[in-house]
Amino acid sequence: MSRQRIRVGKYELGRLVGEGKFSKVKFARNMETGEGVAIKIMERDTLLKQKMVKQIKREISAMNLIKHPNIVRLHEVMASKKRIYIVLEFVMGGDLHDKITHDGRLREDEARKYFQQLITAVDYCHSRGVSHRDLKPENVLLDSYGNLKVSDFGLSALPQQVREDGLLHTQCGTPNYVAPEVINDKGYDGATADLWSCGVILFYLMAGYLPFDDQNLMRLYKKSCKADFKYPLWFSSSAKKLISRILDPNPKTRITAPEILQNEWFQKDYIPPKFQEDEDVSLNDIDVVFSDSEEQLVTEIKEIQPVFMNAFELISMLQVLNFGNMFEQHMGLVNQQTRFTSKHPAKEIITKIDEAAGTLGFNVKKRNFKVKLQGANIGRKGRLSVVIELFEVAPSLCMVEVHKAGGDTLEFSEFYEKLSSALKDIIWKSKVNIGEIA
Repeated sequence: MSRQRIRVGKYELGRLVGEGKFSKVKFARNMETGEGVAIKIMERDTLLKQKMVKQIKREISAMNLIKHPNIVRLHEVMASKKRIYIVLEFVMGGDLHDKITHDGRLREDEARKYFQQLITAVDYCHSRGVSHRDLKPENVLLDSYGNLKVSDFGLSALPQQVREDGLLHTQCGTPNYVAPEVINDKGYDGATADLWSCGVILFYLMAGYLPFDDQNLMRLYKKSCKADFKYPLWFSSSAKKLISRILDPNPKTRITAPEILQNEWFQKDYIPPKFQEDEDVSLNDIDVVFSDSEEQLVTEIKEIQPVFMNAFELISMLQVLNFGNMFEQHMGLVNQQTRFTSKHPAKEIITKIDEAAGTLGFNVKKRNFKVKLQGANIGRKGRLSVVIELFEVAPSLCMVEVHKAGGDTLEFSEFYEKLSSALKDIIWKSKVNIGEIA
């Protein structure tokens, strides 16, 4: 039996953890350090057909510019002939939307903690010239310690996208969180628009529902443009004052990030982030990732490995059979199944079995880590058929199970004696006990 292991560069790909319209995100492990990461995988052809190359380049460029403890970290970008791989920090605590859906609205002090982390992260982005433009609870992740991590910079804007008037003009974002000036199509400041979205998120965390919500988009936008919403009774007066200043439809009078950072409600129990900024990453390498240069491409290696047998499965197997002797005579019968262990690599074991069985005159059929043997001669009960399966019970220990699938049992016993003699250099234990494996 076997399982497939896929490696890309120094990373071994694991389970699927997320899926978007044009990408898949898989958990992976850095085989050099053992660190878990998330790898966003995109098909080159899809990106070209959907004209998304510029957007992906922009996302990578934006994440290269920002290294902050409350922003999902970009480790590196790789490319093969068919795919683009964005290697990211793995964040395993879900997102803010899931948390509110599952737990309901947050207490004011808990909402404040998340809002503090959100604002410091967003303000840092703005200091680097990056506007997120799609801030919403689904794009705000939580790590295993409950710390906030801003993610998904696919709609972000860089300084070079600002026009001569000093404004952005692309309408984008999620309707419930989009600032009124983005909808009005007269140009907008990305940083100021991001703060509006932060205000909507804060309201959502404390209320458990959105301030602006309507199935009809026109009615929804009208509510946003007029700041038409009501506060729940449990909001404190200081929280309402701050939110009102953030959800100001006029971007010119809307509160700024430095003003939020000095706000009395915001400052309560505030702990500034501590981080050591890395050196700036050169953005010149991004174009290379999308080029066809053979030197820059990685290879996706698919490697077949034996199935790993856990302790429960191993003990269950050992309890079924008595392994006092490999072929213990009992009431005139010979065992029809046995096994041995080896400390040699799985592929080497299979190769040795193949060579030995061929020398003994058996027809060999291999499929990954399962071998089927059939004798050339017709015996007392037809041709002897043997199935050999390899299991990995530890990183450096394999169990090889040998059992008779057809033919005479005594002939099977004679075959195994010859096989084990041929394999004497790789067999570690020919008598398997629970104590010896455990």
